[in-house]
Amino acid sequence: MALQPGTHVFGPDNASLSVHTGRTGAAAKAGHDLVIDVTEWRATIEVGADTSISLDADAASLRVREGTGGMQALGDDDKANIEETIGEEVLKGQAISFRSTSVDVAGGAAVGVQGELTLVGTARPIELELAVDDTGKLSGSVAFKQSDWKIAPYSTLFGALKVADEVTVVIDATLPAG
Repeated sequence: MALQPGTHVFGPDNASLSVHTGRTGAAAKAGHDLVIDVTEWRATIEVGADTSISLDADAASLRVREGTGGMQALGDDDKANIEETIGEEVLKGQAISFRSTSVDVAGGAAVGVQGELTLVGTARPIELELAVDDTGKLSGSVAFKQSDWKIAPYSTLFGALKVADEVTVVIDATLPAG
């Protein structure tokens, strides 16, 4: 199914946006790989002569859905501490945004997207591919290094446990029946 002309709006009510992190360092076994849901965001796909995609997210709305690995399970207090650290120390409460500079819908089921991702006030180019299947499911992911946006990956235990520099952002949505 190709993207149909018109305006398609997505957010937490009809799609999911999540961040996946890993861990590194000498004490990596003590940490957790995280899946973090973005709970306040809005994406708009304008399909027409000049197709464009935009996304805005609230940095304070990231919520830990799960943590795998580690020496013990994450409790509610652990999750709350991680969320506070992400919002205040890593993303510094600043808005997250993406604006496309080029969207190639010619491939039908594969949509090539180029644009600028802004994190903590730094805008950098990024590329991703979105897949649209026959049922209208839209999905895609993009991996990038936090340090490319001047974000120092979170570390503790004097650097023995760190969040891996590369994180992956995943979006899943369903286009409205046309």
